[in-house]
Amino acid sequence: MELLTPREAARRLAVSYPTLKQWIYKGSIRTRRTEGGHHRIPASEVDRLLARTGRALPKPRPSGGAIVTLSGRNQLRGIVDEIRVEGLLAQVRLRVGDQSLTAIITRDAVDELKLTRGDEALAVIKATEVMIGRAGADIRRPPARAKRRPD
Repeated sequence: MELLTPREAARRLAVSYPTLKQWIYKGSIRTRRTEGGHHRIPASEVDRLLARTGRALPKPRPSGGAIVTLSGRNQLRGIVDEIRVEGLLAQVRLRVGDQSLTAIITRDAVDELKLTRGDEALAVIKATEVMIGRAGADIRRPPARAKRRPD
């Protein structure tokens, strides 16, 4: 089980450190105590609060990675919900608000990014086609053309 410091949990929840400490003291957030008496918050508790509030995630801060900004406009911030690794590929499901986005990437990419469940991640979408659909009941087909019989 991944345990976060209060500062890490506050950053993921997009609240200030003092706010998170108040939540701890009021019992609004479940914690575990270290042998030294320090609070640690399970990642599952942070996920629970994020799902309940539906808050947008804070913008990620550059942390020594190679990419600082991208020119792509179709960027979606979310939380890693699930990672399934099989062979050379991995299926990563990202929760973006109340929606879910699934991407197939290489296992090496998951390892290099050090992706784990509950991490903040950014999906960058580069598509040459966009499809739009509607519910089946509302779609009307054009009338069929009558075939002409030869006279």
